[in-house]
Amino acid sequence: MKRSLPKNPGKILIRSTNWIGDAVMTTPAVRTIRENFPDSEISILVLPWVSDIFRCSPRVDTIITYDKKGRHQGLAGKWHLARELNAYNFDCAILLQNAFEAALITTLARIPCRGGYTTDARGLLLSHGVRKSAAIHKKHQVHYYQEMVQGLGLHPGDDALELFIPQSVQQATREKLLSITNGKIETSPLIGFNPGAAYGPAKRWPAQKYADLAGAICSNHEAYIAVFGTAADNEAAQCIKQSVPDPSKILDYTGKTNLIEAMALIEQCNAFVTNDSGLMHVAAALKVPLAAIFGSTDHIATGPFSDNSVIIRKPLPCSPCKQTHCPEKHLRCLREISPDEVLTAVTDLLHTQAYHHD
Repeated sequence: MKRSLPKNPGKILIRSTNWIGDAVMTTPAVRTIRENFPDSEISILVLPWVSDIFRCSPRVDTIITYDKKGRHQGLAGKWHLARELNAYNFDCAILLQNAFEAALITTLARIPCRGGYTTDARGLLLSHGVRKSAAIHKKHQVHYYQEMVQGLGLHPGDDALELFIPQSVQQATREKLLSITNGKIETSPLIGFNPGAAYGPAKRWPAQKYADLAGAICSNHEAYIAVFGTAADNEAAQCIKQSVPDPSKILDYTGKTNLIEAMALIEQCNAFVTNDSGLMHVAAALKVPLAAIFGSTDHIATGPFSDNSVIIRKPLPCSPCKQTHCPEKHLRCLREISPDEVLTAVTDLLHTQAYHHD
């Protein structure tokens, strides 16, 4: 029998997921929680690199950082975190993260009502456990989180993703782009490239293919290309920069922005070319037209949740294998995707949004 959460909890703790893309896909569920409990004080427990997803969200009142590599490291750190959470006197915790650890920490924090999926052998630690439906893995992950909160007795709201960026950051970002391009960004499209993916090489379209695509885009659209990623993607950015006649057309942001700055830059893009990654979901939430390149991962469960996107993939017998490295060691699912295919998708996306180059 399903158990519903208390009707009017004074203080709610949401345990966020750990990765940027997953956190973006929880935003409809977080909004659902707020809509069901408009008068509650809602806090969200996040790892540091996820915090900007919720930094300006009107759905949460307080962000609590789980410093897993610092003061909350190890067993002693988890006990310390539990004591910190106990001091908030939460009435209930909603665990969007599936791990056993989330249930353990909130139990140690003595939060009386703890709701979430009964995954990872944590059912006995949950006061309000929700069993996953048999069909859930055939749906997009947005529905995975929405069905969980529905299983806790909440009325599900709209499924649309959402992100909030301060106006001051948006304005500063636009001014910097105008300065870097000498105002040409007003009449030239800005295309975002995201050549990285933390999951592993089986999600990464080869850097040289991004480079070939960059050359074709600059020739066909006289565009600027903004390359996103971490410092680990610097080499890919240099490969892309070397592929075009005018390197000033490549704006290299790899390892040079925090998440909120990257979000503001992505919002300025006329189109976005990306591997299956956290920034893909950021672009989808910001309603940026995007071409998503899929290799080993499941385009149904974790594809861009957007009506303005194109998924480019090769439906091989071995795909999606969901592995970090190609088990067959050929990476055909990615290598067989040509720059021309992606160029066609980008051109269509630009035309769809009626972008005109003056």
